[in-house]
Amino acid sequence: MPADPRPEFARPSVLALVGATAREETLTATPAECAALAARFGILGVGAFAARLRLVSEPDGAVLAEGRFTADVTQACVVTLEPVPQHLDESFACRFLPAGAVAEDGPEEIDAIETSGGIADLGEALAEALALALDPYPRVPDAVLPEAASAPPEGAFAALAALRRAPRQ
Repeated sequence: MPADPRPEFARPSVLALVGATAREETLTATPAECAALAARFGILGVGAFAARLRLVSEPDGAVLAEGRFTADVTQACVVTLEPVPQHLDESFACRFLPAGAVAEDGPEEIDAIETSGGIADLGEALAEALALALDPYPRVPDAVLPEAASAPPEGAFAALAALRRAPRQ
């Protein structure tokens, strides 16, 4: 049986329903969705994940989504592998483009996500934002890296020369 093609935190939204006035959306991940997201991101756990968004239609047919998300995550310390719990509280913004629209590239542009059939997956966009917000090098307090081996003072070839001078067994 093929794997389920739906994202772990799927929250499809029909863009045409946003209408002329802004619409508020609150999204909360279930415990099963949190576990699936933790597995996807290779972290120890996602205890909670929720977002509050404001959706606004734009004249070009795109929908602007702005708001905040919070998450309680646990990652492994890069030094000791001990659990490192973290609470994330991040702002979020993206534009969902209608089919056929081309995203503008530039440093000042917010993320633009192409849609198909007039449906945007708010949950998948938030899950991707969560992945980007994770600490790439989580550490428990006072964790120190072991001393790195120092390079031979004579350069990289000094180690080879030492092997050549070593007695054979």
